[in-house]
Amino acid sequence: MNILITGCGKIGTTILDDMVNEGHNVIIMDENQSVLTSLTDIYDVMSICGNGANCNTLKEAGIDNIDVYVAATGSDETNMLSCFLAKRMGAKHTIARVKNPSFSERDIKFMKQQLDISIILNPEHLAAGDLFDILKLPEAVKVEQFSRRNFQLIELKLKPNSLLSGMNLMEIRSKYAAEYLICAVQRDDSIFIPNGKFVLHGGDKIGIIAKDTEIQKFFSYLGLIKKQAKKVMIIGGSRTAIHLAQLLLGIGISVKIIDKSDKKCRELCDLLPKATVICGDGTEHELLLEEGLLNQDAFVTLTGVDEENILLSFFAGSQNVPTVLSKVNSDQLSMLAEKLGLDRLVSPKRATTDVVLAYVRALSNSRGSNIETLYQLMDDKVEAMEFIVKSENKLLGVPLKNLKLRKDTLVAGIIRDRRTIIPGGNDCILYGDRVVIISADKKLKELSDVLA
Repeated sequence: MNILITGCGKIGTTILDDMVNEGHNVIIMDENQSVLTSLTDIYDVMSICGNGANCNTLKEAGIDNIDVYVAATGSDETNMLSCFLAKRMGAKHTIARVKNPSFSERDIKFMKQQLDISIILNPEHLAAGDLFDILKLPEAVKVEQFSRRNFQLIELKLKPNSLLSGMNLMEIRSKYAAEYLICAVQRDDSIFIPNGKFVLHGGDKIGIIAKDTEIQKFFSYLGLIKKQAKKVMIIGGSRTAIHLAQLLLGIGISVKIIDKSDKKCRELCDLLPKATVICGDGTEHELLLEEGLLNQDAFVTLTGVDEENILLSFFAGSQNVPTVLSKVNSDQLSMLAEKLGLDRLVSPKRATTDVVLAYVRALSNSRGSNIETLYQLMDDKVEAMEFIVKSENKLLGVPLKNLKLRKDTLVAGIIRDRRTIIPGGNDCILYGDRVVIISADKKLKELSDVLA
């Protein structure tokens, strides 16, 4: 497919990397020539220096031959206008990044309809949703939702003395009577899509898929249940912080936000009248302790500097705050932080690019199933995809035990009507099902691609 990306910051560059790895023909556009030069030194792509809201620049890029136009500049207005122009000039599909926290869901829906934009994405809102899900289930390292929250996929880091250490998956299923599936394991730098004989070790990161009630039951068996956070301290009054605070305050959780900008604090007070807003330097340990860090259930670092977020999280962890979460966009820093023991990391750019990747994958196939959602797990080494079966194909009606699946690929869940199924060997996929696939082979575009 022909894909044009305008705006080559963190979001645009991550989308570029995904699209090139998927084998698409990509053109990049930015007003900064040095940014384009550095990217064309790395990627074999065409570049155009210019503004995506300029008709002549879009024409030069061959907009009438573009399948997907992605506007990811730092300006909401430029992104929406350029998507409108791109669609009118011949682009088949358009995706706009919008970051203004004042836009409601109704505003977004109206703009999509009036400007004929395929998808409007708010990276900060997506990241806030990820943080919110973890705060509701603080035992988890990561929480992903499938099929309108009928299924959850939880990442959990096993402690060295975990009850599961030394047990194989068949033993675990027979001992702990809950409907769940351990569908992926990361051990150091190795990834496994495990079978029933696979033995878990302390320190493994595991992916578990189940309904919310079944996850809670399984965690209860393991003695992992933590109380849901009631008091949350947030460092940095970013757009992500605003979205997260709105979600937390909406379910009655106490929120305290610390930011060193007087202007930002006044804005936070107007937007979040139920929150406690402190104007001060959140990097000062004395201030954090004075403001009750030791009494908080959760501590969330959302400054604009990854290094600050990581260091503050280490400090909060050293003070035994029960749940510590950080926003980290840098892949290298994320890997370093995880190796040093910081597990709960959220990346706005990754949350955004997962949505774009799922959409482009869905457009790339027309063989009877669509990708509804896609998540990259285990340091982006595993994909979890939800497909909707929309026509007959050779998988349907065949017991899963009789299907020859690709290596490192697993049918992890089936949603039929409103019923969730953790499939066994005798279960079948039927027309109309939503099917969750876990794969270490990151090239699946269609449900039938799971077959060897």
